[in-house]
Amino acid sequence: MDFTLPPEIDAIGETARRFAETEILPNIGAYEASGDFPYTIIEKMGATGLFGASFPENLGGTDAGFLAVAVISEEISRLAPEFGYALNMQAMTCPFTIYNWGTDDQVSRFVPDLIAGRKIGMFALSEPGGGSDAAGAMQTTAVRDGDVYRLNGSKQWITFAHACDTGILFAKTDLDAGHRGITAFIVEPKSVAGFTANPIPMSGLSNVLSSNAVFLDDFVVPVENRLGAEGEGFKIAMNALEYGRLTVSARALGLAQACLDESVRYANERVIRGQPIGQYQMVQHLIADMAVNVDAARMMVQRTGWLMDRGEPSTRATSRAKYVAVNAAKHAAASAAEIFAGYALADEYPIKKFTAYVNMLAVGEGTPNVQRILIAEDALGTKNANRHPVKNRLRGAGD
Repeated sequence: MDFTLPPEIDAIGETARRFAETEILPNIGAYEASGDFPYTIIEKMGATGLFGASFPENLGGTDAGFLAVAVISEEISRLAPEFGYALNMQAMTCPFTIYNWGTDDQVSRFVPDLIAGRKIGMFALSEPGGGSDAAGAMQTTAVRDGDVYRLNGSKQWITFAHACDTGILFAKTDLDAGHRGITAFIVEPKSVAGFTANPIPMSGLSNVLSSNAVFLDDFVVPVENRLGAEGEGFKIAMNALEYGRLTVSARALGLAQACLDESVRYANERVIRGQPIGQYQMVQHLIADMAVNVDAARMMVQRTGWLMDRGEPSTRATSRAKYVAVNAAKHAAASAAEIFAGYALADEYPIKKFTAYVNMLAVGEGTPNVQRILIAEDALGTKNANRHPVKNRLRGAGD
């Protein structure tokens, strides 16, 4: 059993790290000051191949696989957590869902531009009435009218909606059918009226790569843009979140590592009573726990990518990886705040930013308590987490 990353995957991680250092960090302050969406950086990420790891070469991808996606997500989030969102919208939750479930025409029309960063993606599932209970809370409707559907309703916490060119949006085509009445659509908000996105101000988070409240007013979607059949939307959404959990768990891992990096640096530099605070046992205990948690989370996240690359069922693995990685990040952020003390709140250090992003990642793609329910039911034998095949077109699984 070899736990070493293959050289090609290690090189991809180095490319992602170097990109964050040279392209994102020197420029992010200017984007935050202006409030402009960073189209240029997103397109450069696409041109560098950071979005294409889970796609075949004929679509503009690199076919590097899901382990590569995890490594890229960790490295970007370690240095620039603001841009971790891009890995979900441009590399996984949005384009991979189209690749998995779309017709050949839909795949060729939409996927290449998304993974190249030429078009901005979106995944619109959650609504104001609830996120974890996506099926029960959904009020957005889609009514067929000849060759189009007319969509009305609202969505909440939708990343990149204010800049979206091509996204996936879920609506009810049958109000009486529960989760079987949900249908998925590929939407193009900039091409038709009736779609409004309002960024939601959130303390400590980027005002550029924001989440949004979305309002649909007779928003027209062609029938040819329906993703899958009517009533397949819930299945498609759950499959999409499976892949989203890989990137979210890797992003949480990157944040946990960033907290550890900053804490080690500060503990070696900050001198109290004649010696660096890293020489005091209490600080050492915090550092030790952070290091062990990060190591354990990395093993679980990378194993999940490895399982996906083998085309194996991965619901159990993605849920556990997300739960462990987010907990590692939460613990690391809290420990970093203890080590930095009052300086954790100072703008010159990134600790309060890390804390805000950890809290956001905890919610995305299934809250910790949702993951605990899934993990417990699986462990108790009530519900096998891997009972449903997970569609994985790249590796020919779940068809």
